[in-house]
Amino acid sequence: MPIPDDRNQQLRLVEAILFASADPVPEEALQARFGEGVQVRELLLDLQALYEHRGVNLSAMGGRWAFRTAPDLGEHLRSETEVTAKLSRAAIETLAIIAYHQPVTRAEIESIRGVATSKGTLDILMEAGWIKPGRRRETPGRPVTWVSTPHFLDHFGLESLRDLPGVEDLRAAGLLDSRSGMGPLAPVALPAEAEPEPAEG
Repeated sequence: MPIPDDRNQQLRLVEAILFASADPVPEEALQARFGEGVQVRELLLDLQALYEHRGVNLSAMGGRWAFRTAPDLGEHLRSETEVTAKLSRAAIETLAIIAYHQPVTRAEIESIRGVATSKGTLDILMEAGWIKPGRRRETPGRPVTWVSTPHFLDHFGLESLRDLPGVEDLRAAGLLDSRSGMGPLAPVALPAEAEPEPAEG
């Protein structure tokens, strides 16, 4: 079916695609669907402005777009019965190191934390969909690196890795404490469009 020429219809089509998708939709996939004659980014920004003060907002996370409950309404929608499965301190520290230093090898994670990292810790983070194996390093042994995933950005409401909080923000939120043996979490210098590296095929 041809893409409508009318801008209002184009907005409605983008809106329908985003509502119908169970997962955030990559902007590049939308652009490919509409073709070069349509400025999808402008449509998305117009739609985002339209929903700015509604019960749901249009959010961008790592180049993917999705409708999300407005942040100020989240408390009203939370179920009274919550089952909380807290991550261990080791898992939180490992996730933070991967997020800030990616791509990073297991040995580098252990060097920063100062203690060994169990395979179970990485497995838990992989099962949550927050990390994945990246490219192998071109060093002796060709160790696997670890990177965060688009789901990590989506889960934590981040548009890109540049939106990661600072160490003091993490401590204030109770995710790190002064007893942590972890080294500094200064983010690596990322190129303008840097995102996690894809896993090897």
